[in-house]
Amino acid sequence: MTDIDTLLSEVTRLFSDDEVVTEAHLRKVTLPSGRVLGLVTLDNGLDHTRPNTFGPKSLVELNRAYDAALADDEIVAVAVTGKPFILGAGADLGALQAAGARHPGGIRTIAELGHAVFRKLRDGNATHPAKPSFGLINGLALGGGLEVALHADYRTVIDSVPAVGLPEVMLGLIPGWGGSYLLPHLIGPQRAAKVFVENPLNQGKVLRGAEVLELGIADVGFGGADYLEQSLAWADRVLGGEVVVARPEIDRGAGWDEAVKNAGFLAWAKTGDASPAAKKAVELLAGARTAVRDAGFAAEDDALEAMSRTPELVASLYSFDLVQKRAKRPAGAPDKALAQPVTKVGIIGAGLMASQLALLFVQRLKAPVVMVDLDRERAERGVGYVHAELDKRLAKGRSSQDATNRLKALVGAEVDYAAAFSDADFVIEAVFEELGVKKEVFAAAEKVAPATAVFATNTSSLSITEMAADLAHPERVVGFHFFNPVAVMPLLEIIQGERTSPAALATAFATGKALKKTTVLVQDSPSFIVNRLLGRFMGEVARIADQGTPISVVDAAFAGVTPMPPYQLIALVGPAIALHNNETLHAAFPERFYLSSNLARVVAAKKTSFYGPDGRTLDPEVEALLEVGSTELPAEQVRAQTLEALADEARRMLDEGVVSAPEDLDLAMITGAGFPFWNGGLTQLLDREGIAEKVTGARFH
Repeated sequence: MTDIDTLLSEVTRLFSDDEVVTEAHLRKVTLPSGRVLGLVTLDNGLDHTRPNTFGPKSLVELNRAYDAALADDEIVAVAVTGKPFILGAGADLGALQAAGARHPGGIRTIAELGHAVFRKLRDGNATHPAKPSFGLINGLALGGGLEVALHADYRTVIDSVPAVGLPEVMLGLIPGWGGSYLLPHLIGPQRAAKVFVENPLNQGKVLRGAEVLELGIADVGFGGADYLEQSLAWADRVLGGEVVVARPEIDRGAGWDEAVKNAGFLAWAKTGDASPAAKKAVELLAGARTAVRDAGFAAEDDALEAMSRTPELVASLYSFDLVQKRAKRPAGAPDKALAQPVTKVGIIGAGLMASQLALLFVQRLKAPVVMVDLDRERAERGVGYVHAELDKRLAKGRSSQDATNRLKALVGAEVDYAAAFSDADFVIEAVFEELGVKKEVFAAAEKVAPATAVFATNTSSLSITEMAADLAHPERVVGFHFFNPVAVMPLLEIIQGERTSPAALATAFATGKALKKTTVLVQDSPSFIVNRLLGRFMGEVARIADQGTPISVVDAAFAGVTPMPPYQLIALVGPAIALHNNETLHAAFPERFYLSSNLARVVAAKKTSFYGPDGRTLDPEVEALLEVGSTELPAEQVRAQTLEALADEARRMLDEGVVSAPEDLDLAMITGAGFPFWNGGLTQLLDREGIAEKVTGARFH
């Protein structure tokens, strides 16, 4: 392990003017007892939408603050926290990438320097011993943002924290500044594996305040605007011996080995051995059982350096750039100045999807939302769903009683279109997926809605142009396709019909942004982006299964490509919906989109899944319905044949102008279908494996 003075000298070669530097401001705080604590606040000078990150300059700044706190004899303890709502979001990935490009040992230098600086909070430095330390998790703490707190002796957390975790594996990396060693020794290997193996492989799942406490990552939680004051008062009581923090005994024997085995199996099941980072994270967990801290940190340095050379990291950084940059500036979106204000929302329908939309609109826009259905009972049932969901948030402490009451008062039920839509700015339909029904409800709404009102459709596959064709103002209609569950899935496909006006399109994008969704512009075409690609995927899968390959073999072929096996996906979305999407696409492109008679039989039998209750073995009643051939393919050929079909379809979509660039296909598949970061969505994977060139004669990038 390189000494810190050498690292500080070497790191200056990695400085970049592009780094947004996170300053580390040290101030002395006099605690109630009279003791003086050195409070280090991380702040990059930007608002909460731009989190603190750690690049080379930022690490140097933190090192200076820690050294100053250790050298000040008046300071008896040190705490680290962040600017409002943010502790830190980990390493500056751009700086990390630049460091690797600028100097052969750049990644290693940053890895070792992070360890050397962070550990001063617990170890002190060469000239001054350690002082009691506290990590105050006052907001978002991801990756290095959590690791900086893990190096402290004690931790507090604000109960409203939205995101805490170690998501590096999702990005093709590993927790590289102490997380994979410190966390299992703090909370045990099984819980640690949940945080840095299982959650990242579940589409980057994060922890909230209550979970941080429950897992034992933080010692105590506080809420409210005085979180910092409460944390400092608690720290004072710890220093005075009035509070003694008890930590659980960690099983470093058979229990640890069992946790490693389980983590390894989960990583294999989720990635099909396709993620070097997932395998390496499990190795680090295994090694942490017997390693001393220096060896554990050195293993992280080795692993981070190794991961920096994998194509999966390149793909992950590409994905990260898509969701952090391209998603915030959607390609092809019109001038936002054309957008109309949305002060009232009308929703046609009050079923489950419509109710989810109502909940999202009222929470994000805080504007009146009225739901219309065929009778008042149905409409009121939709309002009841929204109220129940708001009550759940209240019960979990995520909202106050006053705020909950205000939102409830904004949601209403109606059966009369005129009463509901006469003053609505934005009307969205979420009725049965049948073109005639959707045209009918829009025609009724147009008779009473303002001429300027935008009409949005949540259709997953039907033509926006056809839906608008019979209206007096077809230019007002725009596709506004959410993914289920609405509250969880980030993607919102915004579809431009042949006559959709710039104002309607701009309003759709502005509304999508207000709803905090990732918006992608799509030209009107069957099933748009995600459902078209998934339709081709599912069609090929069904063709292979119908020809004789067992469903278990088919499902096993896509670990590491899709977030779940294809026949489990059918169970999630419902066989009827899967069949409807395939029927729509088969009607448009019969030569490419296979229509499975077996799927149709399952739907006709009203079965909700191909699998039985355990989700792993075929339902015997379904098995009896299936008519299959005798051609059985190995999993590798199943995977290759299906990916070749996806390469063909992706190229056709680009040639047709469905989207403007392959980046939009990948952004949609990552945020709407859960395709892994480490594959770069879809097109990067097709390029990397040579499939794009084999099928279409050219790479996508």
